[in-house]
Amino acid sequence: MSSSLSRKHLFAVYAPDYEDPESLDRRLSVREKHLQGADGLRESGTLKFGGALLAPEFTNESGRKKMVGTIMFLEAENIEEARKFVESDIYHTSGVWDKEKLVVLPFVTAIPWKST
Repeated sequence: MSSSLSRKHLFAVYAPDYEDPESLDRRLSVREKHLQGADGLRESGTLKFGGALLAPEFTNESGRKKMVGTIMFLEAENIEEARKFVESDIYHTSGVWDKEKLVVLPFVTAIPWKST
């Protein structure tokens, strides 16, 4: 009897935002929906860790954090499935993430994450 158990793998995702002047406003306009979707992926075990990348200067002239992209680690059966999760995110469909610069790669931990 053969087993059809699927094996999940980790994937690192680098999703930089577009660099136009309206990119931060686009990000903030859909951020709540993005966070809701991320929370669902976290609850299902797909999203292991993730968050916003900040510009070196951290805040813009209005005092808001200047978010310039996203980094996350997903667990999926294959790279196509990982990419599907990313491409269904509202940041991807709403023109926040730069689709030409998006990177999804297999990832293996050398030092496991340890929360404090």
